[in-house]
Amino acid sequence: CCFCLVQASDRFNINSQLEHLQAKYVGTGHADLSRFEWAVNIQRDSYASYIGHYPMLAYFAIAENESIGRERYNFMQKMLLPCGLPPEREDD
Repeated sequence: CCFCLVQASDRFNINSQLEHLQAKYVGTGHADLSRFEWAVNIQRDSYASYIGHYPMLAYFAIAENESIGRERYNFMQKMLLPCGLPPEREDD
């Protein structure tokens, strides 16, 4: 059936595009990414976005009654270990 072939090729095309994005951008994840690594990527992306968007940074500064510079510094410090220390790995 011709419809099945088109559907299979579309699926292959989407998967190849996804693999290309995952190879190009670290934060998009892949099959071997642990839950902790995924959470770290999400947190770091969020902090980078807050720092890069001045109105968002100003909002957080007002909400926490801090200066914008102090809030920017706090977010950069949180980017180092956004989810705490990584869990210990089990050696197989």
